[in-house]
Parts: sequence; C-alpha cells; structure tokens
Amino acid sequence: MGMFETSDTNSARWHKPVQVPREKGDIFSAACEMAADMPGWTVTETDEAGLRIVATKQNGFLGGASTITVAVDGPADIPNSSTHCRSESSGALLSRDKGNSGCASASC
Repeated sequence: MGMFETSDTNSARWHKPVQVPREKGDIFSAACEMAADMPGWTVTETDEAGLRIVATKQNGFLGGASTITVAVDGPADIPNSSTHCRSESSGALLSRDKGNSGCASASC
C-alpha cells in the first residue's frame, strides 16, 4: 500500500496543506464540487460538520484502488482556512500517490 499526506513538516510547498484567506465553509463547498467533477472518482463520504470528503477510484487490474481524503479546517469566524489531503493506494503493482488526479493539484 502506498500513501501520501500533506503536512506542514514537508519541505516542498506543493506537499504542504493549502492555506488561503477564505472561510472554511466556502473552501469545503469548492472541494465538494471539485471532487464530484473528478473523472473516474466516486465521492464515498461527505462529512459536512467535520468538513471532510473521501473519494475512491478503481484503477483497473494493475492499478488497484485509490482513496483521496480532503479535510478543511480553520477558525469559525475568521476568513482563514487550511486544506489537507491524504492519498492512499492499495492492491496495485505500482503506486503513485503523489500523482493521483486531484491530490497532486494545488487544491489539495
């Protein structure tokens, strides 16, 4: 199983959580829309209270299955949010979690 997760401790900026001066609810709504539009992916969980989305994709015989989890956090009354992404692959001969469509973009 392969795994990649954004973290403040990662040295490359593309591998850190995305922080923007917008309210977390707005960012979560945009993330939900983006997840619903990703070709081949199915949104399997949406936690509106916890601002968390889980999407899965079957990658075929050699590609196994991939799961992307997107979580948004930030203060309730201040327009400042962080978006975290976790990508996991299982059952594949080769895993490329940093290359998963959606999680490698600036929105994750």
